[in-house]
Amino acid sequence: MAINRKVGFLKGLGYKGGGPMWAWILHRASGLAMVLFVGLHILAGFLTQQFGSEAGYAINAIYTNWIFQIVIFFLVIFHAVNGLRVVILDLIPALLQYQREMIWLQWLTIAPLYALVLFVIIKNLLGL
Repeated sequence: MAINRKVGFLKGLGYKGGGPMWAWILHRASGLAMVLFVGLHILAGFLTQQFGSEAGYAINAIYTNWIFQIVIFFLVIFHAVNGLRVVILDLIPALLQYQREMIWLQWLTIAPLYALVLFVIIKNLLGL
């Protein structure tokens, strides 16, 4: 006999999965964002090189925007470090019991890397 689970949408959003759940969601979203970024980058290059289209130049103008760069660099760094965490947990299953600690270590790794990226972007933005 199947279990009767009557969970509505709003109650489902209240899931208490914590860090591992949010890392899972952000990893998928960042991967999707990077695929879209690369696809648009290829499309912009094609439109610019083949047709000299203004659409290609417009897409490239988005890439040079500092706000876009801040977002995409965060997504790339997060995706890389989180992927490394997942690989380590897959290779050493005994560490699965320390998954939440691994997520804290992941954020402690991401923070200085991202701070360096922010420093370089802001330095270039200010023209220093």
